[in-house]
Amino acid sequence: MKRRICIGQALCALAFAITVIPQINLAYAAKDKIVDPVSDVEFIPVKGGCFQMGDAEEKNQHEVCVSDFAIGKFEVTQGQWQAVMGNNPSRYSSCGSDCPVDQVSWYDVQDFINRLNARGDSQYRLPTEAEWEYAARSGGKNEKYSGGNDVEAVSWFDRNSGSKPHKVGTKKPNGLGIYDMSGNVWEWVQDCYHPDYYRVSPKNDPQGPACSDKRVLRGGSWFNTAKDARVAFRLRDNPGYSYHFTFGFRLVLVQKH
Repeated sequence: MKRRICIGQALCALAFAITVIPQINLAYAAKDKIVDPVSDVEFIPVKGGCFQMGDAEEKNQHEVCVSDFAIGKFEVTQGQWQAVMGNNPSRYSSCGSDCPVDQVSWYDVQDFINRLNARGDSQYRLPTEAEWEYAARSGGKNEKYSGGNDVEAVSWFDRNSGSKPHKVGTKKPNGLGIYDMSGNVWEWVQDCYHPDYYRVSPKNDPQGPACSDKRVLRGGSWFNTAKDARVAFRLRDNPGYSYHFTFGFRLVLVQKH
């Protein structure tokens, strides 16, 4: 188990400062998809807009608006992680290079992103929680799961996964052509966690609350129930924990010159 903590107020302040989210420059995003040569990750441009974030059944629904962004078509794979980091931390490495990387902490993901950002003119980050849900909802639609209300069609979860992860892109995509935002592996997002943040958050491009000791994960996994695969469901965990074999991520492409 890995765990990192801030030592002293100055380092904690620095850790919070580096999480400020830059906005995407969409000058390059006129195509239906972008295959970035540095990361070998395929991105889908997402036109921003306003939507009802959350779930009416859980009484936490609220209007949020997001700007344009481009998000990974797939979860970051074991092969992509290996190419950048020179190792494969996945518990399920036998699944293969086209399976999502698993067993990575939020801090591990930041190391991966920092290495990518140092390699070329492309810049990457995790999606904000609002961006993640907007993309998962096929551009803000009223969907229970990412791609509709049929969980079997769009998600690997406990009842159909055979107790293991699967290659990315083997279930149906959502309306934007994005895969596995429900099920397969949990996906770290940029935001820190607070249970009531989105009730009082800014309407436009919310960046998450001031940092606590938890970060947010979204989307459910092959190990979890269909309830966890709902696009409105929120999970939280310590950003230094890499022990969990269902934790992965996908990227946002911030800019490309």
